[in-house]
This record gives sequence, C-alpha cells and structure tokens, in this order.
Amino acid sequence: MRPLRNPLIQTSMAWILSEWMRFCYATIRWEHENQQVAEEVWAEGGGVLCAFWHARLALAPACWPMKRAQPVKGLVSLSADGEFFAKAVGRLGIPAVRGSSSNKDKAKQSKGGTQALRDGLKQLKVGGLAVTPDGPRGPARQMAEGLPLMAKLSGAPVLFIGISCKPAIRLNSWDQAVLPLPFGKGAIVWDKAWYPEGAEMAVVAADWTERLTAVEARADALTGLERI
Repeated sequence: MRPLRNPLIQTSMAWILSEWMRFCYATIRWEHENQQVAEEVWAEGGGVLCAFWHARLALAPACWPMKRAQPVKGLVSLSADGEFFAKAVGRLGIPAVRGSSSNKDKAKQSKGGTQALRDGLKQLKVGGLAVTPDGPRGPARQMAEGLPLMAKLSGAPVLFIGISCKPAIRLNSWDQAVLPLPFGKGAIVWDKAWYPEGAEMAVVAADWTERLTAVEARADALTGLERI
C-alpha cells in the first residue's frame, strides 16, 4: 500500500507539510508585481478564478491574503495525492472542492469532474476558486478547457498568478514541482482577464496558456529560479 493511502500517515504528513509551508511563507522575502489588479478584485469581492500552474501548488497559498481577500477554495483531484494536499492546504485556511476532469474517456475514472464543475460554479458565486489548469496529470503548462469553461459560465474574472521562490526544491515529478525553502527570495506576479464574448474555447485556452506562463516566467526572473 502506498504510504499516502494510509489515513494516519496521510494526516501526519499533511500536518508536517502545512507547517513547513507556513514557516517558509513567513521567512521568505516576497516581491510583488502588478498586484493592483488583484487588489481591485479583492476590494470588489465576489467570484474570481485563481490560476497557476500545477508545479507551483506548494507556493500558491502565499499569494492569498486571508484577512482582506474573499474566501477561496482549491479545486483538488480525488486521488490519494489530492486528498493529502487537500488536508495540508485546508490547515492553511483553504478548503477543497474535490474533483478532476482527467480520464474523460473512462466514465468509471471521471474523478468527479461534473460534480467539481457544479461545486466550483457554486463557489464562484461567493468567492475565489483556485485552479491548476494543467493538473492533475499534465502535460505541464498546457491548459485544458476547464478553466475557460468555468470563466465563461460564471462570468468571473481570472487572475493569472506567477509565483516563485529561491532557493527551492525541485521534485522529480511530471510537473517538476517546486517546494519552498525558508529565508529565501520570493516573487508573485499578477495578470487578469475575463472570458472574451463570442470567443472559441480553444483560442482562449491557447492565449491564457501564454499569459499564465508569462507571469510565472517573470516571477522566476525576479527570484533567479532556473526555468525548466
């Protein structure tokens, strides 16, 4: 049995990860660029989609100021790994919406995509929904149509979030995930968009892929983290 399938091990490791992330976030020296677009969304309240690439999941909670931004939930897959991460970020004040649109051709393994869409749209009526549009299995930095679809159906703005830190640990995973280390340099870069009226989903996904990659690359340039 994989360790993360054991509830006791999963809960213990989630606690360790959440405390590690909390410590790193507090000791990293953060630089912010173009944050006014996020400040406008936070001041207005209501629904907002928060998008970042899957590799930056462990950094993402650092970008959301709980005391002045609207409440946010994270869209997390139904896998054992997803359950582990949901527990970790839940301890940081970000509850999960569970589900994923992967394995679309296998009804038995649909990962709750339809239910996740319904729950995500419900969340967008009152607050933020954090989405990794290349997750949960990639390919890395290639946006599926889930994010544009939710933006179109909800009418909510999308915040593209590029987040980086150095030094950091690179995992040997499909997305080369970044784990923070303490006392380093961090950067958060923002961009914002709405779904263009009448636009084709594939065209929007391609454009938004470029914009999300651009803010992540800019954040890496600010910290000096090597692009992979």
